[in-house]
Amino acid sequence: MPELPEVETVRRGLAPAMEGRRIEAAQVNRPDLRWPLPENMAGRLTGRRVERLRRRSKYILADLDSGESLLIHLGMSGRMLVSGVMLGDYHLDHPAPQKHDHVVLEMEGGARVTFNDARRFGAMDLVRTDREAAHWLLVGLGPEPFGNEFHEEYLVERLKGRASPIKTALLDQHVVAGLGNIYVSEVLFRAGIDPRRAAGRIASKRIAALVPLVREVLSEAIEAGGSSLRDHRQADGELGYFQHSFRVYDREGEPCPVCGTPIRRIVQSGRSSYFCPQCQK
Repeated sequence: MPELPEVETVRRGLAPAMEGRRIEAAQVNRPDLRWPLPENMAGRLTGRRVERLRRRSKYILADLDSGESLLIHLGMSGRMLVSGVMLGDYHLDHPAPQKHDHVVLEMEGGARVTFNDARRFGAMDLVRTDREAAHWLLVGLGPEPFGNEFHEEYLVERLKGRASPIKTALLDQHVVAGLGNIYVSEVLFRAGIDPRRAAGRIASKRIAALVPLVREVLSEAIEAGGSSLRDHRQADGELGYFQHSFRVYDREGEPCPVCGTPIRRIVQSGRSSYFCPQCQK
């Protein structure tokens, strides 16, 4: 599932085609994705201007001049693709319609934004912008990793006394929003912390040091366009490249880039954790 860097990369790719532009026509090709789509979705989108495109955790929010926001979740295989625009020296022509093009937005200026989702694990909803924090997909989310509310004192206090493994604690979206399996594994490697260690038994100084490392890893991943392991594509259809910079994730049996010890893989809460048994204590 796309994590924060992949979603932020898609948001940035969509912004030039959507922000400040009207949706001249909205085409909704089915009544549901993972959950039912909102009533009269095409009618509520058509003619509306996109005032701003934001990201909250792993969700994209398009604020409309109607006072509603279009909430988008990419799910496992969802893609938001832009066509009919210039990309550098190249023009991205409109592709032929595809079987899994579920929502198509014809934007003012000639761009087309297509939501394609083969597995239909993605989601879209329309929510009042001034009430979005109470939406059932957003309520209770922790602070954004790049926000002022996510700081060393906050994380130390939030993890104090927790018996769950540090890997599990950092994946808790109520603790910090947007972190997923890939980037938590990479952060813990850089911090030298074993993913199995109980969060509440790690020294406060080491917990505090995770905050700048979280931002460092996420920033590098965003700069690289995210990680393309299976389905992720940027808004222009290109792959992300951060997977070429993985130090531990998906590298079971390969040598640690620091000490040469084979990387181990274990399963925690149904998810794979990768770590170096020598460097991470």
